[in-house]
Amino acid sequence: MSGTDLSLTRRQIDEQIAEVRSNMPRLSPIDLHVRMDAIRALACECGVPALESLARTTSQLALLPGHRVAMTCALEHVEEAFACRSEQDTTAMLAALALRLH
Repeated sequence: MSGTDLSLTRRQIDEQIAEVRSNMPRLSPIDLHVRMDAIRALACECGVPALESLARTTSQLALLPGHRVAMTCALEHVEEAFACRSEQDTTAMLAALALRLH
């Protein structure tokens, strides 16, 4: 993925995460699951397998008790990963988080 593609992907993901975070108190577990699955689909489409795996796991967590805490933490870590300077650092952080949640 080129730097421009990663930048566009980051912006799209950031927008979706911001929307989820701002609406989280009003969203049902099913709505959270659907929104995280949309992020997973975008990650798959854009070729970011670490984010795809993380979003899949997070979408499943959305359906469990305590999902709001788990979702908040996961989304914070995704934002931190996308704040990294390099694609390799972003991928490493997302993969580590996905493994930890799995």
